[in-house]
Amino acid sequence: ICVPRNMTQAAGMYNTLLQSDEPAMVIECLNGYRLKEKLPSNLGEFTVPVGQAEVLREGTYCTVVTYGSMCRIVMAAAEELEEIGISIEVIDAQTLLPFDISGEIVKSVSKTNRVLFADEDVPGGASAFMLQQAIEEQDLYHYLDSAPQTLAAKPHRPAYSSDGDYFSKPSEDDVVEKVYGIMHEANPKEFPKL
Repeated sequence: ICVPRNMTQAAGMYNTLLQSDEPAMVIECLNGYRLKEKLPSNLGEFTVPVGQAEVLREGTYCTVVTYGSMCRIVMAAAEELEEIGISIEVIDAQTLLPFDISGEIVKSVSKTNRVLFADEDVPGGASAFMLQQAIEEQDLYHYLDSAPQTLAAKPHRPAYSSDGDYFSKPSEDDVVEKVYGIMHEANPKEFPKL
C-alpha cells in the first residue's frame, strides 16, 4: 500500500510497481492534484523504493511520522515550531505495507526519544497502525521518554472544499499544538502551558 506525498512520488511508485508482478495499491492524495510541482526529466524512469521511510527534515526534539498530504502540513508546522525553539524530525512513511523495513523511525526516535504519528485518517486508522507497527514490530518503546502520540482526523465525514479539510482533518495548528504538548510534558519550564 503506497501513500505518496505528491504526484512526483506517485509516479516513482508506479514506476517501481510496474517492474514487479506483485499486487499493489497507490493511494494518491487528493490535495496533491492542487499542487504545482517541478516535472522531473526522467518521469517514466525514476523509482521510489517500497517499504523505505524517508527523512524529510532532521530534528532533535521530537519525531513526527506521517504520509501523503500530511507531509506538507507537518513540514509547515516544523517551520513554525522551529521559531519557538522546537526542532522536529519529519519522516514520510511512503508505504504502509510494507512498513519501514529499514527502521528509519526507530533510528530517529533513538535520537529524539519522542514520537507523534499523524495522518488524515479517522482515529484508530493508519496512525494507530503505524504506532502499532513501531511499538510491536520494531520495539520502539525502548527509546521513548514520553508516551507516543497520534493525531488523526475527526471521527466524521469531512465536509467538501478546503474549509471542510480545515475543520475535519489535522491542520498545521493541530500539529504545532500536539508537538508543543509533548514538549511541555517533557520540559514544562522551557515550554510552559499555552
